[in-house]
Amino acid sequence: MSRKPFYLLILLLLLSGLGYTGYRNVADGIPLLPATATTVWTVEARISFDAGGAVEASLALPQDPNFTLMSESAASNGYGLSMVEQQQQRRAIWTRRQVSGQQELFYTANLASNGEQPLNGREQLTVADVTWDSHLQPAANALINEAHSKSASNISFARQLAQLIATGTSQQNLSLLQGQYSNADLMVRLLNTKGVPAVKVMALSLEDGRRRQQLMPMVEVMDQQHWVLFDPRTGAEGRPDNLLLWQRYGQSVLDLRGGHNSKVSFSMIEETRPALATAIDMMSDNGLSLYNLPLEEQSLLRGLFLVPIGVLVVVFLRVIIGLKTSGTFMPVLIALAFIQTKLLTGLLGFLLIVACGLVIRSYLSNLNLLLISRISAVVIVVLGIIAGFTLLAFNLGLTEGLTITFFPMIILAWTIERMSILWEEEGAHEVLVQGGGSLLVAVITYLAMDNELVRHWAYNFLGVHLVILALILWMGQYTGYRLLELRRFAPLARDD
Repeated sequence: MSRKPFYLLILLLLLSGLGYTGYRNVADGIPLLPATATTVWTVEARISFDAGGAVEASLALPQDPNFTLMSESAASNGYGLSMVEQQQQRRAIWTRRQVSGQQELFYTANLASNGEQPLNGREQLTVADVTWDSHLQPAANALINEAHSKSASNISFARQLAQLIATGTSQQNLSLLQGQYSNADLMVRLLNTKGVPAVKVMALSLEDGRRRQQLMPMVEVMDQQHWVLFDPRTGAEGRPDNLLLWQRYGQSVLDLRGGHNSKVSFSMIEETRPALATAIDMMSDNGLSLYNLPLEEQSLLRGLFLVPIGVLVVVFLRVIIGLKTSGTFMPVLIALAFIQTKLLTGLLGFLLIVACGLVIRSYLSNLNLLLISRISAVVIVVLGIIAGFTLLAFNLGLTEGLTITFFPMIILAWTIERMSILWEEEGAHEVLVQGGGSLLVAVITYLAMDNELVRHWAYNFLGVHLVILALILWMGQYTGYRLLELRRFAPLARDD
């Protein structure tokens, strides 16, 4: 059978992919290299609630001197929308006369980083008198006296309080107070009790591609006409570059009338100006553009579009190089987990889970269970192992270990099952060969997928995926020797 149509298809895919990539660069202005200009964050707030009757929803809008609001928009089917200022806080207010059922409202802001700026814009506060319940007053006084004796100014007093609250040094007094107040509210009340101006604000940690994030409470403390930010959860002073102050004024993030079960979550994407952001703005009227999707879906697609990159690497390493793996594309899924856990943490977590799973699987093999029951049992065991390691990492203070939950349980269960059967049929050597090959391929795949340039091309130039498909089809018809097999047949060449 003639293979000309096959090679013609490969050529067509290559030309189409390269041509579309060139078109995106020339016509749409998408840069070939990731831009290195001003960092721009696109942040989307998603409000969901159950309505019944007339609805009025009021959302606090970001006001942070470290960020400039470049543009903002809101999506609300059938709702009236107003942008107002109440008590120095900008708010978006949605209203509708009659509505029922599940509702979703969206607010999107494009924010450019200004670099570190002072926390200005707040007038001198008049500290109100703070009253404590009689059974809480001694504990509050004890904490205040302990921190005040080790301080020399308002800021050092706040610093001592933040560390006491975060580390739990005064366990008995602190536990009593934390039973009534959150860390942020408690810190504000303790500072105000001593006459120190302090307010609770809500902030958002910005990290590219994150979805369903929540606001974190922070505390602003005044000293000598300037404000300093504290994190009452960790006791840290100051603010990282990726922290956005969302609500600085007023008392609430969301006010809702005519509804219940309200929830606000945030999704975000980091972009760069001017080239890429300008091109996106120019294409904003195109309804078929990926950039018009909600931020949560865009974040999901960014991860999915890395899968073809991983598949290409796996095909090359298996077909051309000749590496053996346990499962065909299991290394791609492991590499995706490595992107969330980071490489070293992911490797250690994978080895620990598989090792423990093999021990338990060896016991299950003696029970002569059916395959589906055995696999189901291994899935449950893997879940227990992941939960156990996560709890252990948390208690030991190893925050990196908490990301082990990103590993796909079903894939781990199948990996344990395949390696166990391989051990019984081929021996430990073959398990090491295929298991080591799988990890090596997963690491190489991770390095390819986690590259900034690869991420940029995979999402912004969809024609690249046609090129990848062409390369995979081309390698699929290769039937020659793998590179690792050349060493195997080297003695025959010397004999000739």
